[in-house]
Amino acid sequence: MPMVLQAAQDPSATVRECACFALGQISEHCQPEILSYSDQVLPIAFRLLDDSTVAVQATSCYVLEMFCERLEPDDVRPLLDPLVRKLAQMLETTTKRSVQEMSVAALAATAVAAEEDFAPYVDGVANLMSKMMVIKDEKLFSLRGRALECMGHMAIAVGKDNFRPYFTQTMQCACEGLTFDNTELHEFAYALFANLAKVMESEFSPALDELVPHLLAVLEQDEGCLEKQVEAQGEFGGLDDSDDEDEDGNYVIQVRTALLEAKKGAITAIGEIGAHCGAAFVPFLEKTVPLLQKAASNWHPLIKAQVAEALPSMVLPLVAAEHDGSVEWKKGDISGPSPLTPSTAAIANVVLKELMGLLKDDDKETVGKAAEAVQNVIESCGPHALAPVANECLEAVHALLTKSAPCQTSEDVEDYYDDEDDDHDSFMTSVCDLVGAICRVMGHHFVQYLPTFLPAICSFVKSSRPTSDRAMGMGCLGEIAQELGDGIRDHWKGVFLPAILAGIADPDHNVKRNAAFCAGVSCEGLGESATVDYVSILQGIGQMFGIDETASDTSAAAVDNASACVARMIMASPNNVPMPQVLPVFLSKLPLKNDMSENETIFKCLLGLLQMNNPDAIAQKAEIKRVFTEASSEGSKVDDELKQKLRMSLLTLG
Repeated sequence: MPMVLQAAQDPSATVRECACFALGQISEHCQPEILSYSDQVLPIAFRLLDDSTVAVQATSCYVLEMFCERLEPDDVRPLLDPLVRKLAQMLETTTKRSVQEMSVAALAATAVAAEEDFAPYVDGVANLMSKMMVIKDEKLFSLRGRALECMGHMAIAVGKDNFRPYFTQTMQCACEGLTFDNTELHEFAYALFANLAKVMESEFSPALDELVPHLLAVLEQDEGCLEKQVEAQGEFGGLDDSDDEDEDGNYVIQVRTALLEAKKGAITAIGEIGAHCGAAFVPFLEKTVPLLQKAASNWHPLIKAQVAEALPSMVLPLVAAEHDGSVEWKKGDISGPSPLTPSTAAIANVVLKELMGLLKDDDKETVGKAAEAVQNVIESCGPHALAPVANECLEAVHALLTKSAPCQTSEDVEDYYDDEDDDHDSFMTSVCDLVGAICRVMGHHFVQYLPTFLPAICSFVKSSRPTSDRAMGMGCLGEIAQELGDGIRDHWKGVFLPAILAGIADPDHNVKRNAAFCAGVSCEGLGESATVDYVSILQGIGQMFGIDETASDTSAAAVDNASACVARMIMASPNNVPMPQVLPVFLSKLPLKNDMSENETIFKCLLGLLQMNNPDAIAQKAEIKRVFTEASSEGSKVDDELKQKLRMSLLTLG
């Protein structure tokens, strides 16, 4: 990085441009590690917006776009005002289309990073975009599309109330764009519809009667297929430069790439509209679902993956219409009456059956999306929805965990490098998350399958596996322990405890973090039966408290999860925790720095100790007051309800 940053300030414009491009590529492909350089990259990229060379200006916009997409509001806040003003000025003064497009893209990324902090700039930026959203010159349609994209990103950033004044005009411009014969412009419009449906929710519903039929018509179009190769006749019949034949020269792929991308965008829009417009989408389900089913067998993986992502959204309109937005189901309860209405049960069954096929697809991304989709449906609808496909689902998931599924047994060369492939890691993370969801829904019914599933999951936590696999496998064990509670008893000594102790001692902080979580929820679920192992667990957790939590977010999260583990162990069996030694170290790491989801666990433990008048807690009253005061302060990330409890407790602490 020092070399690239130095080159970005080189006297040569060519060197600066190349360095900028390198920074953009690093910012795009080295996430999240690159974010630790934000205090160095952003000022340099910002200065280069004033570069005398147009190419450098455009490339610096690219750096800002790629970099800002992943930043938090706190990171971008110091530069927000000058950055927005500079990008807006460039947009108004330049006549170079490349700079205009990159400026708009950078503004959109800045809005996403700034979130609600961008609200003061919405009116000014919207006025700039309003001029571009009505461009009629075909050569500038890409700029018109970028303007639509920027409006969609601003809506996501600032929310419904702040964006409402600009909603109608933006929708009109996007719908007008659909009347032009320009597929790229249509793609930008579909992405906008997806974002605005997500933000405006029921207020988007009036557009459905006009918009949904158009989107469904896109789904019905043929974007390409495998066709039988017709043997050429005549003098030049032997000449062929196609790269798309099979070994025997029998088939050729005919693709309309632009329409393929447009169809993908239309499916995305349909999914978001179904997810966020509630009961208003119910009348469109009858036509939409069969078209998505047909698209699920599309020849192209891009389409299949997008269908997998959209299918769960077909269940949500009926949940909104017939269940007041939420299905009340009980973990593992399939003996009683179903909480699902006949209509909801029917659509959930259709969707899940389609997803079972996609779980067995030969494309990894499609399978990963299908796993996420199954998780969404069963967590929304509960065990009665899962029951009809449970056996098929468990078989498919087990095949994936044992690397015997179709997407893992193909003969493609790239599959030999699965362990180093980031896509593979991401795809298997979705599969492991689905295991946790199945446990959450099936409850004690899943205990009988542990002897089958645990060996496959534990193969990921071996020390020989990549760190991402170890963290993923450890996280999966943690979710199983959390959801099954005492159901893991028979596997505690032989599987969970050895994996936890190895994970806590792992050099990687993500693995440590997940191992600490697994230890805590295991002790919580097993109760007194795990207390014999408290000493060995606490020895490992004690080492985690020595991690420098300021080194990185991962380091801070590891310490936070170690704290939550101790809290769960105390609540499960306070008499088996050496409180005089443990409490001072535990309190010194509070409040939590990164994993705010564990705040409830931490403060439930401390408030409980105070309620019981635990003598060791009373002895640490001053330190507990400090923790409560910091956690309930205005700048704290603790949620408001919990803050109120802490403030009430402070009054009694004196």
